[in-house]
Amino acid sequence: MQYEFLKQFAKRMKHVGMYAILLQNSMAKQTWKQYGFVKADEQINMIFAVMLYIMEQSLREESCTMDDIGAYIDNLNSGGFQKNMSYDDCKKLGDFVVNVILSNEGKAMYFEGYDFDNRAYKSMNISYIANRVIYVEEGVKRTSYYLTEDGYNLMLSTLEIENNMKLTIHEMIFKMHLEKQSYDKAVDEIKNVFNFMRIQLQKIEEAMLRVRRNALSYSVADYETLMLENMETIGDTKEKFTGYREMVKLRALELEQQNINVRKLDAKEEEKLENLHIIERYLNRTIDEHQKILNSHFDLKLLYDRELQSLAQMSLIQRFSIRTELYDKILENPQYLESIDLFFRPLFHRQIPQIYNLNKCMELQRPVRKKAVQDTDELLDFDEKQWRNELECKKREKLKKYEDSLAFILDAVLKKGSLSLVELKALLEKDAASRNTCIPSIDVFKEIMVELIKNREICMETLRKEKREFITEHVNDFQLNDMLLSLTENSKDNHTDRRKIQKIFTDRSNDGRIVEFEKVLDAFGNEKTIRCTNVVIRVKLGG
Repeated sequence: MQYEFLKQFAKRMKHVGMYAILLQNSMAKQTWKQYGFVKADEQINMIFAVMLYIMEQSLREESCTMDDIGAYIDNLNSGGFQKNMSYDDCKKLGDFVVNVILSNEGKAMYFEGYDFDNRAYKSMNISYIANRVIYVEEGVKRTSYYLTEDGYNLMLSTLEIENNMKLTIHEMIFKMHLEKQSYDKAVDEIKNVFNFMRIQLQKIEEAMLRVRRNALSYSVADYETLMLENMETIGDTKEKFTGYREMVKLRALELEQQNINVRKLDAKEEEKLENLHIIERYLNRTIDEHQKILNSHFDLKLLYDRELQSLAQMSLIQRFSIRTELYDKILENPQYLESIDLFFRPLFHRQIPQIYNLNKCMELQRPVRKKAVQDTDELLDFDEKQWRNELECKKREKLKKYEDSLAFILDAVLKKGSLSLVELKALLEKDAASRNTCIPSIDVFKEIMVELIKNREICMETLRKEKREFITEHVNDFQLNDMLLSLTENSKDNHTDRRKIQKIFTDRSNDGRIVEFEKVLDAFGNEKTIRCTNVVIRVKLGG
């Protein structure tokens, strides 16, 4: 089966069906209106009140005749429902509830629950009450009603177990199934335990949300109830379930070793092994939920205390109008300005809380070099025009280095049609002047190669078209496309071959070779070594 959680779906639908059929038998019955029960809420309350009385009589092993039910409804009506009914009406209403709604007028009741294992609907019989013949005084024969197993299950699912006891009960049942090695049933119980832990965690999260919105909307009684439930849940849960996990691991290991060393497991033993693995996974998740509940428990406590303290402090704040209490009085008597510090001094007594903003550590960290360049754009007071001219001159000199380096690379590629970095290194080792032109600094050469590799294929006609159709702002920084257009369109007579370039291709070589350029100067004049993978640059020429 694809979904493990649908394994007991038909059984779950049996519980749903008990409510569904009960509502189905009660809805649209006009008899209710004869006794003043118009709203569906009133009708459902009366049905369950009668079922609860039948259950109590059944547990005491006492008779529960229609006369008893009528007297019971009459007492409820006089003390609570306050409907205009006589004793006979109460007895007739009891007969309607028992024989029409709960017994379906003697007809069998079925609910169709889908069984995903067999891929078919499974018809499940539902019966709330049964009856037997008893003899009262003087041998008079009467019919006594009592709850069936379905009736008990329905009533016990409404309230009988307190929330703080459900986890303990399911944990005890889970332990019992482990001891009996009923691992399929233990899987269901550990899932219930995990669900209770998850529900408890959601309760804490919802409570924290309510407290953040308005602490006064969350009563002290609700807070106390939740705290007690948390303590019951936390308790010694971790130690218990850690012990269960070790037991499950040991039993799973024994089956696995038996499968490897002794004999192959049969189908039933394989199912046990699979269930043990499922139990282990849910135990791990349960222990994780326990830790989350423990952390959230203390978070809620701190949050509730802080919010209540804040509300208490707000009630002690004395508010006044600055216009009437300060401005107007100073205008009436300007001499008060000499003592204005007495008014503002309390504002500076409290230290400003220093809070670390976690969002800052998630922001993109800009390079320091870029920030330094931005700082150079700051306007200075001394001879600003001369300073700007010097700055522009430095930028032009640096841009000239980019242009000379890129031009050298293009000319070297044009001579051979393609050029690798290995061949470029061999070419530069023969001529020191060419080396200084091609690699004036690490930053210049590195940025040119990075831009070429990033673009991979550059079409000169496309660049020309973009230049004609779009207006771009001129900048004194290195732009690969602009510089390629400048080198190809404004080439001198001895570099006319550049105008024939149609496309430029840059690809990483598959030979896996590493190229090293040694003793290359960086921006600060220090000698360093450039190591990079081999790259091949090719050009396509046109007519």
